[in-house]
Amino acid sequence: MKRCFGTGKPLYERYHDEEWGVPVHEDRHLFEMLSLEGAQAGLSWELILNRREGYRRVFHQFEPQAVSEMSDAELEAACNNPAIIRNRRKIFSVRVNAEVFLKIQKEFGTFDHYVWGYVNHTPTLSHFEKLEDVPCFSKVSDALAKDLKMRGMSFVGTKIIYSFMQAVGMVNDHLVSCSKRL
Repeated sequence: MKRCFGTGKPLYERYHDEEWGVPVHEDRHLFEMLSLEGAQAGLSWELILNRREGYRRVFHQFEPQAVSEMSDAELEAACNNPAIIRNRRKIFSVRVNAEVFLKIQKEFGTFDHYVWGYVNHTPTLSHFEKLEDVPCFSKVSDALAKDLKMRGMSFVGTKIIYSFMQAVGMVNDHLVSCSKRL
């Protein structure tokens, strides 16, 4: 199988083959990916994938309501949990982002409807031949990041949001030579 990335690393291969670029419309999963992309800021995605189950345990399977109700004591305990990246700002941001996420759900009916509106509810299919040609941000990720920040979210810069958009299939950046290209 020809892949864009991850060949030789089973965890990465599974992520590439089963998730990356596949459209996601379920709010809980969108919140998970938004949170994990924020946790990845400045780190490798492989590091986050290796700790994904730890994040799920700590953050109540990424149920936004449950995360929004986490106490300071729970978040402080998470800061000492080796199953996740122990960055206090990133950990506490997940609760704040859950609160904003719930407000967006209330305003738009679903987070899915809100976020996919940025791509007219249709994945953007790119036509890149080399991985180095794939951008790390776009005008759409700029606009979405700006709006999320304005609403009060953090760890949602344009590069993080572009990675999120790739992860949830809003942007399909599989290379033209990739077996998973749709």
